[in-house]
Amino acid sequence: MTSATVWVVVLAASAVCFALKLAGHLVPEHWLADERVARTAALVTAALLAALVAVQTVGDGQALVVDARLPALGVAAVALALRAPFIVVVVLAAATAAGLRALGWG
Repeated sequence: MTSATVWVVVLAASAVCFALKLAGHLVPEHWLADERVARTAALVTAALLAALVAVQTVGDGQALVVDARLPALGVAAVALALRAPFIVVVVLAAATAAGLRALGWG
């Protein structure tokens, strides 16, 4: 792709994002007050976050990769299940990944 093509794609994507945000503000308020809409919006948000975590943990472009990130995610999940403070969860996951990488895994 040429530089000009990349910029056209970036500008088009920016225009689409702006239009989506604008459309969100133009939706009638009574549509958003419906319980099903609120519940669906909450579930979609959680699903998108889970998908991003999964892709960033085991994805590497075109292939699945199992490296130090996967056990670190497991440690973070256990820490969250034990209701550890968020900073502790982050430090434990980072230490797990760093330790495994120092041992040569991933």
